[in-house]
Amino acid sequence: MIDLHTGLGWFLIVSNAAVGLWALAAQYVELLRLRAMWWAIGVAQMSVFAVAIVGVLLANEDGRVLDDFHALYGFTTIVAVGILYSYRTSPFIRDKQYLLYGCGSLFIMGLGIRALFLDGG
Repeated sequence: MIDLHTGLGWFLIVSNAAVGLWALAAQYVELLRLRAMWWAIGVAQMSVFAVAIVGVLLANEDGRVLDDFHALYGFTTIVAVGILYSYRTSPFIRDKQYLLYGCGSLFIMGLGIRALFLDGG
């Protein structure tokens, strides 16, 4: 189960890095604004919930001690996805939606990196 959690964590990091860079580039290059990008962002951000679910199952095992900061970073990634989703239709962000999701996805990637290396990777 720990290998699944670590593998999903790496998927979260790599996928959010890729879609973050894609969305940032799409802010400036209209040819990159594809429907596929939004599907990829959805998959990358749904991986946050997959990692969290496996993490909760691991934390409930007998004898396992969970690092508080690891849990904090995990919870913060879920909150970050919610914040990004809530701002997607905001009128003041309408022309900066790609920038929002680009920076937001890179932020999620950073949280994933920090959480992964708290436990020694």
